[in-house]
Amino acid sequence: MKITNTEVYGFKAALRGMRNPMNSWHLQDSVPYYCMPDILWDATFIGERDLDLAKRLIKAGNEHCKFLRQIQVWADFEMPLYWWSEFDTYKFNTKNSCSTMHKLFNAKKEITLDDFVYSKEDINTLNFIISELNSLRQKYLETKDFNYVIRGKRLLPTSFKQKRTVNTNYAELINIYNQRKNHRLKEEWQDVFCKWCEELPYFKEFLEAR
Repeated sequence: MKITNTEVYGFKAALRGMRNPMNSWHLQDSVPYYCMPDILWDATFIGERDLDLAKRLIKAGNEHCKFLRQIQVWADFEMPLYWWSEFDTYKFNTKNSCSTMHKLFNAKKEITLDDFVYSKEDINTLNFIISELNSLRQKYLETKDFNYVIRGKRLLPTSFKQKRTVNTNYAELINIYNQRKNHRLKEEWQDVFCKWCEELPYFKEFLEAR
């Protein structure tokens, strides 16, 4: 499970728009800077006055911190299907998914344990299912009979990993983080998703203002 290729944009415009209600643009003190971390983003050093206002707006409630919705985030999530069913309950702009069929019945690559999230106690059971899936895969490649694909999808465990490119924003990520930071799926939510959120620019500072 992993989240990669993160891009963050919109800080400059969001911070400018944040001051529109009170026409206080003359108090802006955020500036661009060029010390780029691993995350690709429109690098902005948020000044003390802007950060103070941002935190006060966040503390005032969702109707006041609309600027968070304008800070956009893109990333590639490679997570199991059972995790996606939970993530899909939240609001985000859009996502593009890898095709389950094309990954399962790829002519160049058999299905392996690496395609799943699993515990060591489940390896024998999962290996049996993988063997059945690869048998259906081979029959499909030989015959092009789509019934084998249907059977494969029905047999597929929800531990199967799927990659999706997600576009979301800081407002929704903070909402998800607060709801999932103590979730019982510790590895999926806390160790992967929440840790990734904490590495986003200024995410912790905004989070603390809640």
